[in-house]
Amino acid sequence: MEDHTATNIDGRPAPALRRYVRSYVGFDLRGFPAGVHCGPPGRVLTAVISLSGSLEVAAGVDDGTPVTRFGSVAGGLMRRSVAIHHDGRQEGVKVSLTPLGARAVYGMPAADLAHRLVPLDDLLGTLGVELADRLRAATTWAARFAALDELLLRAVGRGADGDRVSRMRPEVAEAWRRLLAARGRVQVGAVAAELGWSRRYLTERFRGEVGLSPKTFARVLRFEHAHELATAHDPLPWADVATVSGYADQAHLVREWSEFTGRSPTAWRRGEVLLGTGQPPTGRPSRGLPFPFLQDRPIAVL
Repeated sequence: MEDHTATNIDGRPAPALRRYVRSYVGFDLRGFPAGVHCGPPGRVLTAVISLSGSLEVAAGVDDGTPVTRFGSVAGGLMRRSVAIHHDGRQEGVKVSLTPLGARAVYGMPAADLAHRLVPLDDLLGTLGVELADRLRAATTWAARFAALDELLLRAVGRGADGDRVSRMRPEVAEAWRRLLAARGRVQVGAVAAELGWSRRYLTERFRGEVGLSPKTFARVLRFEHAHELATAHDPLPWADVATVSGYADQAHLVREWSEFTGRSPTAWRRGEVLLGTGQPPTGRPSRGLPFPFLQDRPIAVL
């Protein structure tokens, strides 16, 4: 492990994209032992463009799900981790989209991609091919992020002609915001009542747009918070992780962790050769990276 290097670079999307695109992350990982990384579920839809060969990904961990090779891959919201098979060398760019971004960039509701991994070219067509080519030809992260801005703005503009951006119900968007703000620690029935809907109607509408029910999405958010705490520079004991992230007790955390990752917390930590212990300069653990890994140099923000 002495010769490993790992870098990730955060890029901020152009202002006109920020309703749709939450973040860019460039990553360069070298010299780690080969293994299988659990890519955890979270609040965003993810697209990854590899800069160093194919990505080998399965939509499930240790469950017999077949492994598929992608040059670039897009996924929807998940309720379980994806398995990223790696040889200790990965370089690429990750783009995180909001549910509204699925409509704006891909031309479909996020629900159409839920629990799925598909080639990015299938969603963006020739624009996806051009995007991958531009990113691989660029020699700096700044140039790659600039190419992302340019081509994703073109995708959004292409979609605006068909008004595919504005069809999310405002009540669904508000429920999404409230669940995010509470990190999932909110009663779905209370949110529905505040919106003037029944719980059943909110559940139907939310699932039809996002692909997960509000209750399941709240569980994902609690797990996401627990995962942040578990991958921090100085992680809390598991009992404290459970308390801070809103679980009834450690046994509750263990059940949820096992469902979302396919492994117990202890087995997950033991098996993650890419497990990160570094933190960005802000002091907050990076969320939803393709590989939450040890950083041997500071993150740059472009």
